[in-house]
Amino acid sequence: MTTICLLGNPNTGKTSLFNALTGSYETVGNWSGVTVEKKLGMLRQKAGKIIDLPGIYDLSPLSRDETIVTRFLLEERFDSILNIVDASQLERNLHLTVQLLEHGAPVVMGLNMVDVAANRGIRIQIPAIARKLHIPILPVVARTGKGTDEILAAITEKSPAPARALILPYGDMVDEAISELKPLLESHVKPKQQRWFSVQFFSGNEAMNDFLAHHNLLEAALMIRNRLQEKLETPLEQYFYQIREAFIADICLETVEHTKKHNIPLSDKLDRLFTHPWLGIPLFLLVMYLIFQITFTWIGVPLSDLLDSFFGGTLSDWVTSGLTFIGASQFIIDLVVSGIIAGVGGVLVFIPQILVLFFFISLLEDSGYMARIAVVMDRVMEFFGLNGKAFIPMIIGFGCNVPGIMAARSIEESKERTLTILVTPFMSCSARLPVYALFAGVFFAQNQALVVLSFYVIGIALALLVTKMLSVTLLKKDNSVFVIELPPYRAPSFRTLWRSTWEKGRGFLRKAGTFIFAGSVIIWLLNYTGPTGFNVPMGDSFLAMIGGFIAPILAPLGFGTWQAGATLIPGFLAKEVVISTMSIIYATKESTLASVVGAHYTPLSAYCFMLFILLYIPCLATVAAIRKEIVSFKWTAFAVIYPLVTAYVLTLLVYQIGSLFL
Repeated sequence: MTTICLLGNPNTGKTSLFNALTGSYETVGNWSGVTVEKKLGMLRQKAGKIIDLPGIYDLSPLSRDETIVTRFLLEERFDSILNIVDASQLERNLHLTVQLLEHGAPVVMGLNMVDVAANRGIRIQIPAIARKLHIPILPVVARTGKGTDEILAAITEKSPAPARALILPYGDMVDEAISELKPLLESHVKPKQQRWFSVQFFSGNEAMNDFLAHHNLLEAALMIRNRLQEKLETPLEQYFYQIREAFIADICLETVEHTKKHNIPLSDKLDRLFTHPWLGIPLFLLVMYLIFQITFTWIGVPLSDLLDSFFGGTLSDWVTSGLTFIGASQFIIDLVVSGIIAGVGGVLVFIPQILVLFFFISLLEDSGYMARIAVVMDRVMEFFGLNGKAFIPMIIGFGCNVPGIMAARSIEESKERTLTILVTPFMSCSARLPVYALFAGVFFAQNQALVVLSFYVIGIALALLVTKMLSVTLLKKDNSVFVIELPPYRAPSFRTLWRSTWEKGRGFLRKAGTFIFAGSVIIWLLNYTGPTGFNVPMGDSFLAMIGGFIAPILAPLGFGTWQAGATLIPGFLAKEVVISTMSIIYATKESTLASVVGAHYTPLSAYCFMLFILLYIPCLATVAAIRKEIVSFKWTAFAVIYPLVTAYVLTLLVYQIGSLFL
């Protein structure tokens, strides 16, 4: 079966092209020995497999994880390379293309964003570039899928492109060094790739060093490289870059025309506003406020009220009647209605808010604004010990902390990556959203958006403070370099938004069928049984005993009841189970959960309860993700313990100080 590898710079539309060629979302796993994801998909019409490699600017890696691209080209079997290139940034993108052509494998180029280039006054003579590079070059609009049929046909041909390596004139001294290195490589590197390997080694590609060290050849190879460096006045890495740059400049000079432009591109105009040093952060907060206003006040709450009446009224009545009709015991009726429907349904009523929030997070990603947030926050993040790139995992953590933690893989510096992972659980994920929606709707109905926004801001602020403390104590680190590609602003694709929202929402629904379902059954059984038997009064149940054990500890925080204690313990499995537990504990046919909660909390204690939910122990899936990414039991234990201590201390301060004024 044909195997294609997809390569390109970050933000060139690689993922969109992958999805367009496969017609579905990718299968995600990890490359052997590293934490970077690999994405494998089946081409449409089962024409072959495609592997989406990480976006890179150059084959020389910034982090050891990124060596997988060179390792793949060196060690794996594949038929051809699909190189996606941003037409509006052609000269920069061609640096990677040239190195891929030097490899010698067949290459097909997908020239993306031709429309963006045209709007910027860039006219590209595609046939002329194709003749100079000796490869097929096909225009494509990856976001809409236009041109992907032609791409698919080109990469699945038996001979999609001439399988001959590009040979650039690096000079006689380099050629002599390559000849010296060749005997060392003959038994380990394919003849067609030996020149490419040598050039990459002389350029300083660490993946080549690892390969040579594995075969006990590094010492001899370094002697050859050192002799070459002594002969050349220019540092080797710079020397090879300059020759490639001159080659690319000659191509662009003959094939790319820059027409006169009288208007500033729209992206530049918008960036003057959204990335402004002083206006950028207030605009970001305004955007988040509008998102929460739409999520809670304008769309989410009315739909949630309809679902609440359905689960608590219509569905419960139907199920009760049906079970009674077939002669089910009262135990089964109570388990299904008061346990499963109350528990799972108590969470599902908030699915409209969650889907709306997921939609807007996808909108921020697809429009190009997400990268701008990282740029805006870079100056702030740098003061606290991180750079702007670390803010992207935090934003992703608003949807779910697990993918947020996994997104930290893009951070090159190891200690900085660890810092980001440790503080990402402070981000308000969608699992906490039902708690916010319930309490904010009951106690802060007129200012729901502001109250919820305050928890997102508190999470970010606390994450930065913890980062600062760790970066000057336990995780001291060197300064890092912040490099991020700013994609052009794009009109979001409805299909992409729908697919992304549905994928995220499906994950939430999957939780409802597993963690929340199982948790609801267990919580109901603990609430139904006690030392004296079954169907005991609520205050005499095992659940009341468990909650009562920690209630005195929670009393200084403003919610020292056994019910509050009982809801926090299963929250370690999944934060949504907090609401499931409340729905079971406070279940009454005469009143809604909101009205019952309103009688057990005050506005101050409700705010403190939400604050504690925000900060205390990460859920089980998040802890597992931390353990997988950091690969350290010590740091994983730290990631569990320090949020709990932080939550207790901060909530204690808020409640005790607030009690003096309220």
